[in-house]
Amino acid sequence: MAESRENWGSKIGLILAMAGNAVGLGNFWRFPYVAASNGGGAFMIPYFFALIVIGIPIMLVEWSIGRYGGKHGHGTLGPMMYLQAKKAMKPKKAIIVGALCGMIAFGVTILVNSYYNHIIGWSLGFAVSSLTGGYTGDPTGFFANYIQDPKNLVFWVLALIFLAVAVMKGIQKGIESWAKIMMPVLYVFGIILGVRALTLGSPVDPDWSSLAGLNFIWNPDFSQLSWQSAIAAAGQIFFTLSLGMGIIHNYASYLQPDEDIITASVATISLNEFAEVILGGTAVIPIAYAFLGPEGIKGSIGLAFMALPNVFSTMTGGGIFGAMWFFLLFFAGITSAIAMYNYLVALLEEDAGIERKKGAWIVFIGYLIVGAPIALESILTKSANLVYFTEVDNWIGNYILIVLGLIEIIVIGWCVRDSALEEMNRGGLWKVPKWFFRLFHQFLTPVTIITFLVFFTRDYWLAGNFKIVPSYIAEIPEFAIWVNLGRVVVFGVLLIGFIQSYKSIRSKYRAEIDANKELAK
Repeated sequence: MAESRENWGSKIGLILAMAGNAVGLGNFWRFPYVAASNGGGAFMIPYFFALIVIGIPIMLVEWSIGRYGGKHGHGTLGPMMYLQAKKAMKPKKAIIVGALCGMIAFGVTILVNSYYNHIIGWSLGFAVSSLTGGYTGDPTGFFANYIQDPKNLVFWVLALIFLAVAVMKGIQKGIESWAKIMMPVLYVFGIILGVRALTLGSPVDPDWSSLAGLNFIWNPDFSQLSWQSAIAAAGQIFFTLSLGMGIIHNYASYLQPDEDIITASVATISLNEFAEVILGGTAVIPIAYAFLGPEGIKGSIGLAFMALPNVFSTMTGGGIFGAMWFFLLFFAGITSAIAMYNYLVALLEEDAGIERKKGAWIVFIGYLIVGAPIALESILTKSANLVYFTEVDNWIGNYILIVLGLIEIIVIGWCVRDSALEEMNRGGLWKVPKWFFRLFHQFLTPVTIITFLVFFTRDYWLAGNFKIVPSYIAEIPEFAIWVNLGRVVVFGVLLIGFIQSYKSIRSKYRAEIDANKELAK
């Protein structure tokens, strides 16, 4: 029997919170440089293919798993996936499936936020600098100096305190209340920046106008299509929709048992894609293109924190528009980070009996610990290379969360089958047709994800990134210690996550697991 759990206070609050979960730094920081680095308009072809074939089917799966788990009193993924897997297999095997999924969700929510929270802190710090004129002159050098200065860690700590306070207030008074404020402001800032972007000419090259930037992202050059762009598109869909992280399941666990998840999924995806494709594509890329040209918009962190500040420092009213840009990043980051934060607080509540307020501060301390290597690397090496950050993101942000999506789609599509479709459609104004479930959940989606993983692993191997000194730091081998520290932390956290999740499922379902063992004798 499910324990009494808090629910969302309103439909609009639920949709804004779930959209806030999806709309994050991936929309405004990651999407522009990934799209630009993979052919611009050519990238959008596999991007929309991945959205339809991977994004929508897995979003529906994760909502349904989460709602079903919440009905049984669970807000974390291990027990949720155990409940799904045991419908089609013996508890002994189901507990392994649940533990593996719980392990990945535990690892992702800890490790993504270990660097994600730093970017949120940078965004807040740069917003303040935009208003005070702090980065005028040499924005590129400003970023390097900024992350090497221990005093600026105060913005990282402030972001963590904000998250702790918001989560400790619960679903309705904390997460939902802030989503109702931050999401509308985020969209307003994005629209203002988009309108400003479309009025820009280029002070550098007449051919680099903002309209040329729009043409770059919306007029596909088919010669730029490649497996690399397709792989990048699939990875971006996972990251932007927050798939394979356990946090959609957690938010969905606070739904009523017959809440319409089909409509909510469509609304979430629509709001996310508006933010990413329309605002991210219309605001960030044209602004950067007008000042930096087609090559200058391809830098990762450099685009958001070096190139764009350079643009704002020379633009009329740049201080105001720069502040809007960085506050937009801050709001986008917070609304996603809060979901990962809440997942860990829910885990402490359910598995250790720790009340929410105390759990929020325990997670705060945990994030200080796991985020420390990123701060220490910059301060100790006096460098902006951030190779620890890069290695953790390579494993978690581009790889492990996709493995979770594959496990989910196989369990739901091939093990649970028709009862999973029935659960998905429960309470829905619209229904997922059986042909859609057969075509996507049982065929196209798992095949596409497997193909993605095979090619990504091949490319990662050929690029030399499995070496002790990976190819991307071959010229600075002294940084290998930070790469390997990242690997140790990633797989150490995953091991802890597996043990924790296995014990959690065992403690909750010991009687039926032991009973099944007796029958098997």
